[in-house]
Amino acid sequence: MLKISLSFITAFLFTFSTGEKWDFTKKPETKLGVAKVPNFPSELKVTNFAGPDLTPSPACLAVAPTGEVFVGVDMQGSLGKKPNLGSIVRLVDTDNDGKVDKHTTFAKVNNPRGIIALGDKLYVLHAVFSEQTGLATGMDLVVFEDKDQDGVADGPSKPLIEHISNAKFIQERGVDHATNNIRMGIDGWIYIAVGDFGFHDAVDRTGKKLTMLGGGIVRVRPDGTEMEVYSHGMRNIYDVAIDPFMNIFTRGNTNDGGGWNIRFSHQVQSGEYGYPVLFQHFTDEIIPALVDLGGGSGTGALFLDEPGWPAKYNQVSLMADWGRNHLYIHRVTPDKASFKQKEEEFISLPQISDLDVDGSGRMYLAAWDGAGYSGNPNKGQVVRAVPQNWNYKAFPNLKQASVKDLAALLTSPSAVARLNASQELLTRPVKQATKAAWQVATNKKLPLANRVAGIYTYAQAAGESGIKNLVKLTQETAVREFALRALADRKTHLAKVPLEPFLAGVKDASERVQVAAIVGLGRLDKKEVAAALLPVSVPATFVAPGKDVEGPHATPNAAIIPAHVAVRSLVSLNAVDACVQAIGTENSTLALWALRYLHTPEAVEGLMNAYGKTQDKTLKNQILITLSRLYKKEAPYDASWWWSTRPDTHGPYYKGITWEASPKIEQFLKAEWNKTDATGKQLFADLNGRHRMEIQEFGGGETLAITEEAKVDLEKIKNQKGQIGKTSIEDVMIAVANLKGDAVKGKALFTQQGCIACHSISKSEKMKGPFMGQIGSIMNREQIAESILKPNASISQGFASVLINTKGNKSYMGFITGESANQLVLRNIAGEVFTIKTSDITSRKELETSMMPAGLANALSFEEFASLVTFLSEQKK
Repeated sequence: MLKISLSFITAFLFTFSTGEKWDFTKKPETKLGVAKVPNFPSELKVTNFAGPDLTPSPACLAVAPTGEVFVGVDMQGSLGKKPNLGSIVRLVDTDNDGKVDKHTTFAKVNNPRGIIALGDKLYVLHAVFSEQTGLATGMDLVVFEDKDQDGVADGPSKPLIEHISNAKFIQERGVDHATNNIRMGIDGWIYIAVGDFGFHDAVDRTGKKLTMLGGGIVRVRPDGTEMEVYSHGMRNIYDVAIDPFMNIFTRGNTNDGGGWNIRFSHQVQSGEYGYPVLFQHFTDEIIPALVDLGGGSGTGALFLDEPGWPAKYNQVSLMADWGRNHLYIHRVTPDKASFKQKEEEFISLPQISDLDVDGSGRMYLAAWDGAGYSGNPNKGQVVRAVPQNWNYKAFPNLKQASVKDLAALLTSPSAVARLNASQELLTRPVKQATKAAWQVATNKKLPLANRVAGIYTYAQAAGESGIKNLVKLTQETAVREFALRALADRKTHLAKVPLEPFLAGVKDASERVQVAAIVGLGRLDKKEVAAALLPVSVPATFVAPGKDVEGPHATPNAAIIPAHVAVRSLVSLNAVDACVQAIGTENSTLALWALRYLHTPEAVEGLMNAYGKTQDKTLKNQILITLSRLYKKEAPYDASWWWSTRPDTHGPYYKGITWEASPKIEQFLKAEWNKTDATGKQLFADLNGRHRMEIQEFGGGETLAITEEAKVDLEKIKNQKGQIGKTSIEDVMIAVANLKGDAVKGKALFTQQGCIACHSISKSEKMKGPFMGQIGSIMNREQIAESILKPNASISQGFASVLINTKGNKSYMGFITGESANQLVLRNIAGEVFTIKTSDITSRKELETSMMPAGLANALSFEEFASLVTFLSEQKK
């Protein structure tokens, strides 16, 4: 097996050794024999902006509207645990030639993971370490100020949210699944991408505490108040893209081989996306992703809406993928209350981590570029991309702008201009700001994006005094959705918001308006609205997967969204009585769906009473299903555990526990079980297994032990086999870092596995494929291990696999081991060697994936893999 796995290893190893910058000013060559530089569209001009001397290991970046670039340098990486290795670097291009001219260290922070540049404030999400112990204490969202604009923070940061990650697992693993990037919407909220470490007792500036089991999106006001969950059930999202209409999109991170790949999702407010407990076997209850994209590692995200960019690359969601070394376009088209999407490759950049754009249309992209899991001082860069016909246009000084000027910027075609003008306008006298924003909001001659910017700016400036005017806007079809969203946007401003516009909105012809109204009713916190929510239609797509069947968790299902958010609103309102009363009516399906999450004695009692009143066998079974679902509930999350990179996905709970009504439910179910024949008892067995009640009499139970991700036991793993294939890459790296390995055993493995058939170790040997005799002087153990485990992570120019077609309709795919003007020598994955005349070649294409498939080291134990890596690391001839 290792014969194949190592036969093409240097096809990607050499990327780490060059350390050279690419000349983006030259277009990629296409002639035979000339290596390509990273690809980008011909309509763009891409330049090297800064290299590892200034921006090593760049984890995130943000750009001020005026063009200053703030880069989060993270020398700890995703698995590093030492403090004081991170910073925010400020870069300035004074002559607009695409290269940095001035730089300062803006601030020192640990593990910077998200940045927003806004006026003289810089919002930063980063890890926090104790000065006394040197251990991580969590992650905070903070704000720095630089009022004198000298490129250095005026003083220490001020916290907005504290402890918004799991300190225990940052200490043990690093921030690889922690809380990630941040972005501000035109509504003025800061949206936070939370990885699946989740968090416990995050606290905002009002003292409000919040806990999240798993990943999703949290949002907070710029002053650190009103923290709340926006959506839940994502795995390890790294960022969010927000369009001008407050549609939010994410590209998830891969599931480390556990069967859940990168998924592009439309994030609906209050939506549940199901990872890991619902997304496989309870897909009727989730909002599915728009598409499953296979393996990869989603990172930075941006919705680009800037004038001057070519139309085909503008007004699109841009999603970076670190694992695939690409920035992707996701073109979305409306589909009821959601979207359909189409993915396209856009810009190739090795291990791209983040991107942002300024008010002049300059896009900046950060590339990790082989810096490894723990950072590297010699790897990483930032590049700039602009349209070929781009001309610099200075962004106005907003502090000096008049209210009239700021209002004019709200009508700009630039999303950057609109957002920054909106936030600056909110600092001006309320009467002036509200008047200016209202004029934009009500100007029917303006494009919708500008009116939406005016509506949200007005709502923020006016507060409760603006309710009356926003209600008026709900009468206008074009902006009804946004007026409803703005009315219900701030829970601190809801006391005087009337119900009528929302009640009408539930019945609107537009599904988007319906969803805005339904979500709003859940936020208004008035239980009487349950009567308006329960009639929301449940579509035919509300179908539970069969036993042991993986449901359609990445098949768009826009039809389910109104009913889904209606259920979320009913649960938020704790509308137990209304749901119980609806059992057996035309609204029974939605009511029973909502009751699955309402763990109250009243709900249990109501279900039992309804069961006794009906003779309808189908309804009786539906009630039994709901009761069995309520038998357990999710254990309170205290951050003492995490479900690891390959969690149990059976569902419906991860750590299911019984509660006060469980004995009553059990007694009721057993009584009904005793009344049935063998055929009827099968239903109880199925429910016992599906909902993991663990009621012994029913049978059918299938208990999977829930355990924490164990620490590496060095003695125990020595004799275990096949651990590589059963363990996530991150955990393999952690294990191997603590194992010295035996070079003698590694050499034996190198020979035993047939690696010598394709590789030479000594220069005295015949040169075959890539030479391995110097690999230890090129790469360290971590880099060698990572390259074997992730063969597609980085493929160096000149060492890529190629596909060659020749005369006679012959094709060859492999690695070029020698080439002259007249012929080339190619070795394929089976070790066969072919000499091909260049005159016979009809086409030649470099592949973007390595010839070495991932997973070819899966059969090895940690110790065997460590020994092989150690042997290779000692090859320094």
